[in-house]
Amino acid sequence: MRNITEHRQAGMRRSEVQMLGATSMALTDELVSLSLRPELDPGPEPHRTPLSEMEVEMFARRLLQESDGAPLWVFAYGSLIWKPDFDAVEWQRGAARGWHRSFCLKMTRRRGSRAQPGLMMALDRGGRCNGILFRLADDDRLGQIRRLIRREVGTIEDAATVRWIPVKTAQGYVRALVFWAGPKGERVSRRLPLETVARVLARACGHMGSCAEYLYLTVKHLEERGIRDRNLWRLQELVAAELLSIHGLNEVTQSR
Repeated sequence: MRNITEHRQAGMRRSEVQMLGATSMALTDELVSLSLRPELDPGPEPHRTPLSEMEVEMFARRLLQESDGAPLWVFAYGSLIWKPDFDAVEWQRGAARGWHRSFCLKMTRRRGSRAQPGLMMALDRGGRCNGILFRLADDDRLGQIRRLIRREVGTIEDAATVRWIPVKTAQGYVRALVFWAGPKGERVSRRLPLETVARVLARACGHMGSCAEYLYLTVKHLEERGIRDRNLWRLQELVAAELLSIHGLNEVTQSR
């Protein structure tokens, strides 16, 4: 049985989707399937130091202490929306002011390869990001934080991208944990034109899937919850066009 918050959010989703219009995504399951191909896991990225089990434990305990016994909210803006790795007992929509979604992280693993690097989405400074807040169950909170760290961080260099941010909700502000916010380093490429990003996303694939698939699932699940990110919506149109062009399907479409 869904809780009261979820019922209220469902009603808000329906009304907002109506306001957004019934426009279908240009990026489809069929097009995404064209971006997928078998890729071997190349192993850890060079020059990055994996977190040891002791470091994961220390990091998790620090975050648990910083939660200060208050309800633990996680702000999801990408894959955590459609593939969470925690036990959530409640969700609501929220807006992170001063942050926006950005495909700004070069990656040569997971959804990219060394031959065809991909781009991973992170939160970058400026603007506003509408996403989903999940409240974690109080049972085994430490274990859930460990799981999140192993999935979202993995290396010492990336630990600084985990932070607490204020997120505005219909009931006021909550303090939430967020991953991949404000990344720095040689992998970061900011202010890339959407056309450039689209060319990369349409071609990059790794052992965990393709960048086009990641974009598709993110936009699809945001839409289902009544959230439309204008940049991502435009990006899925551009990636769809790239895939049509790569596979010579523009001519087929036009001839019908």
